[in-house]
Amino acid sequence: MENNEKDKGIRILVADDEVEFASTLVTRLQLRKFQARMVNSGIDALAAIDEEVPDILLLDLKMPDLDGLEVLAKLRESYPHLKVVILTGHGSFEAGREGMELGAFDYIMKPVDLNRLIAIVKSACGDSKA
Repeated sequence: MENNEKDKGIRILVADDEVEFASTLVTRLQLRKFQARMVNSGIDALAAIDEEVPDILLLDLKMPDLDGLEVLAKLRESYPHLKVVILTGHGSFEAGREGMELGAFDYIMKPVDLNRLIAIVKSACGDSKA
C-alpha cells in the first residue's frame, strides 16, 4: 500500500498519435493510481506541458506534426529537467538511442510491457518524489 500512496503523486503525460493505444495506456496507468492524461500530437504535448508540467512524459517517436525527437529538443530549451521516456513501435532502436543523446531518460519499444514501463517511471521519478 505504501507504494500506491507514493505513486498517486506521479503525474504522467502520454503523447501519442495512436489514440486507442494512448487511451488504453492512460486507463491502465490510472488503474495503478498514477495521474495520467494524454495528448495526440507533438504540438499538443508542448501546449499541455506549458499548462501543467508533468513529472514524466511518455513520448511517441513517430507523430505527424512534430516527431518525438523534435518535441524533445524543444522541451530541453524550456524544461531541461523534465523526465522523458521515448515510446517507439517502429523498430527504431537508433532513434531511441538518439533520443537518449538528446536527454531522454529512457526508451521502450511498443507494444509496451506495462510492468517494465512502470518500473522505468518509478525510477525516473525517484529523485523528485523521494
